[in-house]
Parts: sequence; C-alpha cells; structure tokens
Amino acid sequence: MRLGEVRVVKHDATTPRRYDGQSTPGPRQLALPLAVVTSSRRCVALPILDERLRGTKFVSLEAKSVLNSPLQTGVDFWSLNPYIGCEFGCTYCYARYAHRYAVERAHDAGRLSDEEFVEFRGPHGWEAFEQRVFVKHQLLGALEGDLRRYWRSLGPTARPATPIVIGTATDPYQPAERRFRLTRGILERLARCEGLNIGIITKSPLIARDTDVLLRLQERSDLEVHISLTTVDVALIRQVEARSPIPAVRLRALKRLADAGVRVGLIVAPVLPGITDDLPHLEALFQAAREAGARFVHAGPLRLYSAVRDRFLPMLEEQFPHLVARYRRAYEGRSGAPRDYARALAARIQKLQARFGFPVKEGMADRCGRRLAPAQQELGL
Repeated sequence: MRLGEVRVVKHDATTPRRYDGQSTPGPRQLALPLAVVTSSRRCVALPILDERLRGTKFVSLEAKSVLNSPLQTGVDFWSLNPYIGCEFGCTYCYARYAHRYAVERAHDAGRLSDEEFVEFRGPHGWEAFEQRVFVKHQLLGALEGDLRRYWRSLGPTARPATPIVIGTATDPYQPAERRFRLTRGILERLARCEGLNIGIITKSPLIARDTDVLLRLQERSDLEVHISLTTVDVALIRQVEARSPIPAVRLRALKRLADAGVRVGLIVAPVLPGITDDLPHLEALFQAAREAGARFVHAGPLRLYSAVRDRFLPMLEEQFPHLVARYRRAYEGRSGAPRDYARALAARIQKLQARFGFPVKEGMADRCGRRLAPAQQELGL
C-alpha cells in the first residue's frame, strides 16, 4: 500500500491540491470576503448529537456514500473518513477544505440556515473545523453499497485488492469516537471480509480499545496501523497541535498493539522544515518507534496548501518568527516542499530506516509486500 501518491492530472501548477486529490480554491478565491446570500427557503436543521462545555458541537450528517474511490479522489487507494472536522486542531491539517465543502453542501441543501452557515464556517472559513464536527451517523448502511462497488471495481480475476485507508482526512479515533464508535463499527464490518488491504492512520491511543477487532480483521486481510507522531517533544507538540494526545501516550498505544500482534508502525507526517527535520529530532522518533515495537517508520514533508497557510502561518509567526520568510520563499507558488529539500529529507529518512532496522522505502511507500493471497471473495454481503 502506498500512501500519499497522487495521480497526474491536468491542472495549473499553482492550483493547490488536497491529499485526497481534489482541487482546492486558489489564493484569489480565499481572499474573497465571506458573503452570505440571504435565503427565504425553509431550513431543516441538522440534528445536534452532543455538545461539549467548551462549545464543540457534534452534528449528524446523513451520508449516502462513505467510501471514496481512486477515480473520485485521484489517489491510488480508497479512502474512508467517519468524521468531518477534528477536535485535535493540528495547525498543519489540510482537511479543513473537506469540512468547508460539507458546510456548503448542507447550506445549499437547506440543512443550515444563513446564520448557521456563518457559524459553521468561522470568521476566516476554517475555524469551525475544530468545533463543529460532522458525524456520519448510521453510516453502515451506506458502507454496504460502497463495498459492493469496491468489489466490482476489482473485476472477476484474482488480483491484489486496492487499499482502503481509514483516516486520510480526519482522525478516525478523535475524541468523538469514544461516544459514537463509528470507526469500530466499520472495522467490525470489514472484519467479515476476506482479502482486503486496510490501512488506518491515527494520533489517538483510543485505537488500542479495538485491538480485538483489529486482530480479527488481520486474520483475513492485510492490515497496517499507522500511529501519527511528528516529534517526541511535548512542548513542541503543543505549539503545533492544539489538543492532540501527548507523544508518550501514542507510543504506549503503539506498543500495546505491537505486543498483541497487530502490524503497526509510526508515520512522521508532516516533517516541518526547520522545526522537526533536524537529525536529533528524527533520531529520537526512530529510537522511540523501535523501543515500542514498530514494524516500520515512514515520513514525508509538509504540504502547505492554501487552507493550511491560513492556519499554519499565523502559528509560525507567533512561535517561530525567524522561519516565516524561509517558508514563504520555499513554498511560493507551490504546495509541496521544494524538490531538493524533499530529496534530502528522503535520503535522511532512508539512512535512519536502515540504521534502526526498519524497511527502507522511498517516500510514503509503506508496504514491503503482501502477506496474504489476493482477494478471492467477500464474506457477509
């Protein structure tokens, strides 16, 4: 399975692209003031499922489809995200556009009033991503139809299954999962299948709660769990990730999964230039991963899409003002890291992979080879 590989499509070089392959508005569009056209239509409100004391609301969102194909996203795997929005509040998160699109669609469909539309966007169009979390309530019905579509896409001949990656946009084990248990429900359904290729990406130790179903899934399908961690420095984590779990807690979850026999490793993404890309930072991560029993470590540099700039650059100006000019030069007219920097980082990561005894791979390729036979049948449909 390869994470982060995007298919080549025809678009302007300065047009930012999301990790899931969809186009995002350029700078001129983002500069437009947020205007709301008053509507006289009757609004059928979205149900509020829960609300936290600090103001976060969890909003029910009916999903007709939850599994996005490579043709839809432009990446080489199917993606699945049970939640839209995330309380962790990472400043480098690119998924704020997914929330923006969901808000706009809900408003267009008459599910959000004009006043709620402003509330669900925030002053700059992205703040509510952390405080208005959409919950794809009762998504298992939609997943059934999606799985039939997925199996049809593989064709009649036996061949390796296209990966399904859970958590490509927002964390599937964010705090909302403690109550709503959508991710566990998805895994229980997938555990009834055979010959799948599943990846999970999360920052949360809550994934260890589901060790039992992960082991069942792993018996019939390929599975890799990626624990996301950018640094073991707690103070630094708090500067760039507002409410994410501390490093020690994530590493304990990794160890717990590894000790249980789950194939699990560390994903260091994004590596932040001038902040977490130095050798001591990376060595500490690799050492911690090895001590926790990780099977692999992968890393990739920051992608500075327009939506990320709106959140990330103000943090940079406040916490790392000496780096602001460097970032603006490096990412001027592009969302990806400069080619020379990306090559140098990849070489550093490969040396560390070899030194600490992990598989050496290029970029975000995270699989050394399939361990199970190609998909032959799907159970339980």
